[in-house]
Amino acid sequence: MAETYFLLAATFIPLLLAPIAYGIGRKLGVNIATWFTFGALAVSTGLLAVPAIAIYNGSQQVYSESYIWGQFGNFGLRLDGLSLPFALIIYILCTVLALYSKPYMVHKVSEDLPEHKAGHGSGATGQRDESGSHDNHNGSSSQLTVLETDQRVKNQMALYFSLYLAFSMGMLGTVLSTNLIEFYVFFELMLVPSFFLVAFYGYGARRRIALMFFFWTHVGAVVLLLGLLAMGFFAGGFDFDTIKANAANIPAQWLPLIVFALVLGLGVKLAAFLLHIWLPYAHAEAPTPVSALLSPAMIGIGAYGILRLWLELLTGSYEQYSIYISMWGLSTMVYGGAMALMQDDIKKVLAYSSISQMGYILFGLGSESILGITGGTLMYVTHGLGKAILFMMAGSIILQTGTRSMAKLGGLAGKMPYTAVLAMIGALTIIGIPPTSGFMGEWILFSGVLQTAVADMDPLRTTMFALGILATVLSSAYILWMFKRIFFGKIPEELAHVKDSNRYITATMGVLAAMTLIIGVYPDLFLAPINDYIGGMFEGHEGVLPVPVHAEGAENRMAVEPVITTGVLAEAAH
Repeated sequence: MAETYFLLAATFIPLLLAPIAYGIGRKLGVNIATWFTFGALAVSTGLLAVPAIAIYNGSQQVYSESYIWGQFGNFGLRLDGLSLPFALIIYILCTVLALYSKPYMVHKVSEDLPEHKAGHGSGATGQRDESGSHDNHNGSSSQLTVLETDQRVKNQMALYFSLYLAFSMGMLGTVLSTNLIEFYVFFELMLVPSFFLVAFYGYGARRRIALMFFFWTHVGAVVLLLGLLAMGFFAGGFDFDTIKANAANIPAQWLPLIVFALVLGLGVKLAAFLLHIWLPYAHAEAPTPVSALLSPAMIGIGAYGILRLWLELLTGSYEQYSIYISMWGLSTMVYGGAMALMQDDIKKVLAYSSISQMGYILFGLGSESILGITGGTLMYVTHGLGKAILFMMAGSIILQTGTRSMAKLGGLAGKMPYTAVLAMIGALTIIGIPPTSGFMGEWILFSGVLQTAVADMDPLRTTMFALGILATVLSSAYILWMFKRIFFGKIPEELAHVKDSNRYITATMGVLAAMTLIIGVYPDLFLAPINDYIGGMFEGHEGVLPVPVHAEGAENRMAVEPVITTGVLAEAAH
């Protein structure tokens, strides 16, 4: 048994404290419950950072904790170069958004009170917008203080924070798991609280949308479970190490079925093209702090599952299907971007944008190149930060203006300057403009895709690379079009007195904006462990291209030392 319990504590502290957060919220009020939730997640993030720093410093490559779990094998938690970026981004976002939740969710809960619905009717515009009101001072401290004293608001916020903590635990446990059954249990555990968060606190036909969200993702999880059970049965155990050591024992006729089950089940969570139906509804109608977790953090766990369960454990089957993953990714990029360009609802633009961004990740994972796979993994980090900022921007707009229709907005840059500047940083991250983290993710991803196309002289991969580059233009188009319609042009008369949201919102947006700029300037914070681990994953595997170096007489597929330094792809000469 491990002598330290950093990962065990980081994973289960939020779950254990969830009932306490509920009690505190009901008895002591929203403010104390908010800071208690923030504190629990901050401590958990700190515990996670301890082994993460050791991995980054190179003092150890893997930190793991293992506990006997009966016939299923071992219940283990593992932090390595692959799980580290996913785990840190998940908990950083959860911690920051706990504070962001306070003003937004207090207002949202108050909007659902019967007397408020009766008083506002259908709203000033003939249909009820997301916030249900056109009060331009919804984010003011004085109004929030009044709302927080209502016992009904306290009760609803108490339940919200307890579900929020459970949701956080489920996401982290999934990416730290070392056992197939354990992975599935956590995979389903993150679905249950997210279902209730949408059903209780969402908008529109929230219960119907929550059921659709649950149905799609649960069916995907069941398909995934069939693949996991088959893997464990043929390998003689459910631990990842057992699967990897005995992958050759899986019959050849079963391997395509297992890969199909894994990719299909995880593709639903990833919201890849044709499996994306649930996402625009769930992410658009979820409360904005939850949207800012569902889209940047949760759906990317599908990509982690593909990396861990297929590319690492069943490496031998990768090249056979990689081209289809790239094609799937490209179609997802184009479809999501095209649909985002046609939306008027800010949150639907961002929801379809998330589909497109998951396409980028799939595009990289199918590249047959360590560079491409590394870039695809780094895209989770950049998408997590950039998309969270933009969803937080959407929440701030909704809170202050009472609408999320871009047709009713315009000219807000002069009224909400902090929101506009921070949103632009998030927008540049999604587009992939330096010095944001998005540039490094896309640069490395497309370098890997091009590397494979050139090395194999493959016209199909070359064409896909060109289309992928064109898809980045599409991403720029919908992001900049959204930004223009919200922040530039003539401001509507009814929004003349709008101002920036309170510091709970602007400060938390600022934290994430600072992070994307820091990673953009010094990407090795996440890039170094990702590159080292993925390079080791495919070491000696001739079918996957190594990171290129300039060396006399080096063959295209010759195994060479991978070198990636801050800001550039390094060329090492003999």
